Amino acid sequence: MADQTTGAGTTPSPTTEASGSDRASPSPDMMLSLWTGWMEQISAAPQGLQNPVWPPAVPPFGAVPPLLSEDQLARRLTEDPLLRSIDQIWNANPLREVVPIDWAGIAWALRTVWLRSVNKPEAAASLMDLGQGVWKSLLTAWEEAGQNWLGLFGLSSASAPAAARPDKRFSAPEWRTNPAYLALKELYLLASDWLLERGNISDLDEAEQHRLNFHLRQFVDAMSPALVLTSNPVALRKALETGGASLADGARNLLADIAAGRLSMVDANAFAPGRNLALTPGKVVHRNALIELIQYSPTTEQVHQTPLLIVPPWINKFYILDMQPKNSMVRYLVSQGFTVFLISWRNPDASMDGIGIEDYIDLGPLEASEVIREITGSETVNAMGYCIGGVLLTLTLAILAAKGDQRFNSTSFMVSPQDFSRIGDTAVFMDEPTLDLIEQQMMERGYLDSRAMSNMFNLLRSNDLIWSNVVNNYLLGNKPPAFDLLYWNSDGTRMTRAAHSWYLRNTYVENNLIKPGKISLKGETVDLGRVRQDTYAVGCEKDHIVPWDSAWRITQLFGGAVRYVLASSGHVAGVINPPGGKGEYRTAEGDKPAATPEQWLKGAKRHSGSWWPDWSAWLSARSGPLGAPPALGSAQHPPLQDAPGTYVLQT
Repeated sequence: MADQTTGAGTTPSPTTEASGSDRASPSPDMMLSLWTGWMEQISAAPQGLQNPVWPPAVPPFGAVPPLLSEDQLARRLTEDPLLRSIDQIWNANPLREVVPIDWAGIAWALRTVWLRSVNKPEAAASLMDLGQGVWKSLLTAWEEAGQNWLGLFGLSSASAPAAARPDKRFSAPEWRTNPAYLALKELYLLASDWLLERGNISDLDEAEQHRLNFHLRQFVDAMSPALVLTSNPVALRKALETGGASLADGARNLLADIAAGRLSMVDANAFAPGRNLALTPGKVVHRNALIELIQYSPTTEQVHQTPLLIVPPWINKFYILDMQPKNSMVRYLVSQGFTVFLISWRNPDASMDGIGIEDYIDLGPLEASEVIREITGSETVNAMGYCIGGVLLTLTLAILAAKGDQRFNSTSFMVSPQDFSRIGDTAVFMDEPTLDLIEQQMMERGYLDSRAMSNMFNLLRSNDLIWSNVVNNYLLGNKPPAFDLLYWNSDGTRMTRAAHSWYLRNTYVENNLIKPGKISLKGETVDLGRVRQDTYAVGCEKDHIVPWDSAWRITQLFGGAVRYVLASSGHVAGVINPPGGKGEYRTAEGDKPAATPEQWLKGAKRHSGSWWPDWSAWLSARSGPLGAPPALGSAQHPPLQDAPGTYVLQT
């Protein structure tokens, strides 16, 4: 009698033909098992390479063991020798830090699509559709080229072709007028759409589907013909015009980036805090082991009685909020009659590995608010948190609420998440293997290097932040542009091991912030429903880091009144949007709050221009009467030096 547990028993003879009804179709898990077994055999050294075979002693499909469990499947994917080899080879490649693409993840995604398509009739049908689309695209390309040629002689009477979807990679005229380039572009776009459609797999859970789609998009972006010298008309034209000098310049740029260990996105010599960034006048009035507190000089004869504390993210430099005078949020707030204080975070080193999230709360918002109240004489302080600076502010508010401490009068949040269940493509980097690697690196160094976080955010917009610079720097031989926002994006800070490990686990992994009583800090449990201050919250409709519907969730989590504003553009440009520039925003007026983000959006009203005046009016109503501005610093906290201080200059 066969042993049902081990699968032992009578095995059909290899020469025996099973009927079509008796033979089971190979499952994706079984195909994965065959793949992994074969790769293990041919990759074993040295005996495995002496007699590689295909397939490696595979039983007939009718005798396949039970399907792999979820844990077994994950383990096989982790232990797969091909993916492991790809990862090891790429990690040893000097280009890895310059172009931080996860090729092992891409290989996993491509293989997953293949395994899930095996023996599926619709896969074959879609391949036929792709072939037909290719021929149709080629014929259309040559037809359009012929019409363009006839148009030069005034002989074409055909109507203009339908407008193509905008794509900055193919903006050069050759991609529209040259039949070869036009055909190549259309073939690439058609194949890209086809592959991305194949990535919609019904039996994957939401997290795996998101991860699969992300890596497929990374592959599609990396395969663009615009990234190859021989198929980039702009790069070829410039090489001919310069006699090859552009290629030599590109090679020098590449070698310089390899030596620096990062892709140059901006002219590093064009900007510097205190020279042409972070120029709003002020004084550092307090310094501790983690922060410098800056008080900005008033520019109006009278100011509001209640001061404002700004809490920027500790993973970036603060001057995103004080760029050049034309787009400085700090300068704007000072001009509106607010007494503005701002935290400048220290750039941690290995000696600070034990600095945890409670230290960031104690030495950050709590200590800063005490200093502000002493300097200004105000019993209360308004507070604003930007990005994950808002997460730290949220924790601080919840702790104070549990203690009955109402030192913060009102709160404002700019693209700050509280609910991490909707975090977009960022979720791809928050699986257990990735977090284990991050924690291992932090244990070795005492901190997480700023480049690790920068690479993650750059991959979220790889076409704009990676591949466009590859073309500009290496194929065209140009110097990176001088752009203040990109300079700030490249000027990151390190993260302490203890604080960052706590943050990742309690937010992205476990989403504990929205679970009342789940987090305990400073002897108090965190319950966002106890936070009852009036709140102003901003989300951005094109935000790829904090999706707007995630930022909207604060309206459901806080216990007080929340005014939610949806700005146009993305995570940075949507916030740094001064009056007089482009942009728009939406607000929902009315007494009945929306139950879902979709309901809110349906009832929201669109406004032209910047949302800054709307926030200024809201904040003014909660900042008390006007009076003479306080002095910069006090006897207890005398000015230490001019803004922007020293911590922002640390590298």
